[in-house]
Amino acid sequence: MAQPINERVDALPTKGMTVFSLNALDFAVPGAWENLVGWENTLRAVTGEDDADLLQTVSDRAIELYNDKSQGYQNALFLYDTIDAAGRALGTAALANKVGEKVPLLGMLNKLTPRADKAQAIDLSLKLVVEIVAFCQINGIPGDSIGDFMASLGDYGGESLTRMAALVCFDGLIPLGPDFIGLATDKLTSLSGGDLLDNSAFQKIQRFVPEYESGGKLGFIRHSFATVSDWMGGFVADRDLTPQKVVTNLQSFIEVTDDKLDYLAALLDMSTNYYAHTGVQTLAKRLIDRAYAEI
Repeated sequence: MAQPINERVDALPTKGMTVFSLNALDFAVPGAWENLVGWENTLRAVTGEDDADLLQTVSDRAIELYNDKSQGYQNALFLYDTIDAAGRALGTAALANKVGEKVPLLGMLNKLTPRADKAQAIDLSLKLVVEIVAFCQINGIPGDSIGDFMASLGDYGGESLTRMAALVCFDGLIPLGPDFIGLATDKLTSLSGGDLLDNSAFQKIQRFVPEYESGGKLGFIRHSFATVSDWMGGFVADRDLTPQKVVTNLQSFIEVTDDKLDYLAALLDMSTNYYAHTGVQTLAKRLIDRAYAEI
């Protein structure tokens, strides 16, 4: 049995590198993210109710839904957790918990290993695939329902929109530059099945990744990235996003210069878990919303 969802929500941090970095994205998605922490707080926020008995009934049903393995909720959380854990392979608790002071990046260089463009492109595309597949798991639809995901993406808000903003900014613009979509597309085009199988994150999530026509799982990854590329490009253009603007908003808590962006990407990888953090919030809201509607 996975850790109870209410315990995961109660354990969400209110400060630290993940919270700071997500708050720094407010310039790109103003007012989108509220760091809603605590199961009871989430119950009240989603339902708008104050009656203790009703809230307990909704809570019991939401937890029951999460514990039902015929549903996809536990799978979705596994995906969010796993894709973050792969990025935090170099992570250190001391760095992740730094609060209230700037993190001196230059002193961390000997502990950081920036990823090659190919590895970064794989990471970016796998996070995008996790977003799609987790969406399908949460909504009880086939994992290859990219059309349903794209229709929902247009209505994304709150922590879900912030998660996509972080994907674009932290895993796209900062490590790969303003042409991250074209660069990642080129890398994915030249990618082989062996390259994919060598990736530790893919090894852990591959059973959830559908196949796409004759291209198999790699074909689905390429198709997913190509399908969402227009949305990502529009997101960047509409907000006039650049790597420098993202860095400027991060510099309130990270000391970094514009010529160290690859190291900044590595630092964010090892010190944040924005997918799991916002994923828990998304999952809790969907569970509570469904439970409240049923009751």
